Amino acid sequence: MKHLAKNVLVGAFGACLLGATAIAQTAADAVAPEAATVAEVWALSDRAEAAMAAKLSGQPVTARTWMIAVANPLAAEAGADVLAQGGSAADAMIAAQSVLGLVEPQSSGLGGGAFLVWYDAETGELTTLDGRETAPLAVTPRLFQSEDGEPLKFFDAVVGGRSVGTPGTPALMGEAHRRWGRSPWPALFAPAIQHAQDGFTVSPRLATLVERDADRLALFGTTADYFMPGGVPITAGQTLTNPAYADTLAQIAAKGAGAVYIGEIAADIVRSVTTAPGNPGVLSSVDLALYAVKDRPAVCAEFRDHDVCGMGPPSSGALTVGQILGMLDAHPAGAADDPDTWRRIGDAERLAFADRGRYMADSDYVPMPTKGLVDPDYLAERAQLLNGDHALPEVAPGQPEFDHALLYADDESLELPSTSHISIVDSYGNVLSMTTTIENGFGSRLMVRGFLLNNELTDFSFRSHRDGVPIANRIEPGKRPRSSMSPTIVMKDGQPVLAIGSPGGSRIIPYVAKTIIAWLDWDMDIQQAIAMPHAVNRFGTFDLEAGTDAEAMQGPLETMGFKVKVRDLNSGLHGIEIGDGLTGGADPRREGIVLGD
Repeated sequence: MKHLAKNVLVGAFGACLLGATAIAQTAADAVAPEAATVAEVWALSDRAEAAMAAKLSGQPVTARTWMIAVANPLAAEAGADVLAQGGSAADAMIAAQSVLGLVEPQSSGLGGGAFLVWYDAETGELTTLDGRETAPLAVTPRLFQSEDGEPLKFFDAVVGGRSVGTPGTPALMGEAHRRWGRSPWPALFAPAIQHAQDGFTVSPRLATLVERDADRLALFGTTADYFMPGGVPITAGQTLTNPAYADTLAQIAAKGAGAVYIGEIAADIVRSVTTAPGNPGVLSSVDLALYAVKDRPAVCAEFRDHDVCGMGPPSSGALTVGQILGMLDAHPAGAADDPDTWRRIGDAERLAFADRGRYMADSDYVPMPTKGLVDPDYLAERAQLLNGDHALPEVAPGQPEFDHALLYADDESLELPSTSHISIVDSYGNVLSMTTTIENGFGSRLMVRGFLLNNELTDFSFRSHRDGVPIANRIEPGKRPRSSMSPTIVMKDGQPVLAIGSPGGSRIIPYVAKTIIAWLDWDMDIQQAIAMPHAVNRFGTFDLEAGTDAEAMQGPLETMGFKVKVRDLNSGLHGIEIGDGLTGGADPRREGIVLGD
């Protein structure tokens, strides 16, 4: 196990010397009232209450046999019960995801998609499963353009049926169980069914987000009736039932994941999408029937003698995280309190995002220089741009080794943060890292059979070409939109040592990279690394997390030539480090916890 960091984040990150616990507490203080309220409002079990208290105090959770880190206490309890009864990490994920779709419906669920990274203890192999949504076969390049060919405004495209892609999460759950399940399939849905029938307590986070999005949720009758009964938004502490969701889960439990793709549930999904008032979509029963999970090659990059592995295209996550870390690997670690360290990190992020915008998309549709983007020689060449002592005045995509003579224009798709992440280690030594989403908060705002449908198609570029040059991430029939989801397993000498991931739109990538840097370069435990204040630079502006010691970096970074903005950065990192036992961390910015035994 990594020992506790003793002296980090001093100087520019704080006026006084901060111990490791204080770092975690600094991040927790900005958001702890919400998390503390969760513990008060919900009737948490003793173990969940203890896990919440540990998170708020900045302490990691330790265990010997199994562990789960997930974004909601009820989901964590469901997964933990499965693990305690000898279930696999895949089984626990299914139970946890089913509950998340009920208690955190704005972030993930049956109407969305997910990427899963799996380490198999028996074979020593890494598998990455692509459960990303697909574009309907009837889409055209003009789907998100006005009559004069200009891109639609974001929410004009999002809200309604136009933005809905074929859901992938149910199929991914089914495929994970087929490969790695040990528990009976029907039993995995029992906790979520019970919560849906008997009622669950609305969390402060869900209530707040419903109130903020009330105008959009009110546009569709079924959605409005659920989240705003009688025209009044649900409130924290209120008991909410969802019998329609219970019935949907019961059908999946009895018939398998295929119940979502063929039959009455599928027909209701298509009907809701194609008849959405004001903004109908083109999803068809054929799109649902044809959906399949894809087994993709893992993408790995070396950092500090570790292999950082994750999901390749259509995710940009593993490639961009790998590029950031690969460029930094060519430089000394640097101190956590040194502004120059953050200059290098920020510009490495900018360079990686430049390549992301130019090259990354669904590799089934556009040739991609996947190997070239994380080639050590290419990253060493790009790393030379980090020499010096000032911010790069501008960045541009590089020229990775590419075996196709294609020219792409830069993408301009917008990803807003709303997603969830699950990390699990089971008693057999299997490791699961899965990021799951319906894209924007509450997705398309269309609710069917007790769950929300995604707006994943808005992860495509709204433009298909720029100045006559095609954009790699343009929409095409059957294509999967580019994602920033970065479920990650870090390996050392062929063994897993860390499972990590986060929600957060395109900021997922720097959130995950920062956590790995803090864990390896600054010797923090996983809870400290997760709670450490965020400093993120994707496109030139350095975002510093408001209400934390990161704000003290503003002056030094501006002196170096960066534009700086202080803002809320609401990640949802959940991680488990694996060594002489298990150590887990949950993001103090959200409601999740870690449970283990």
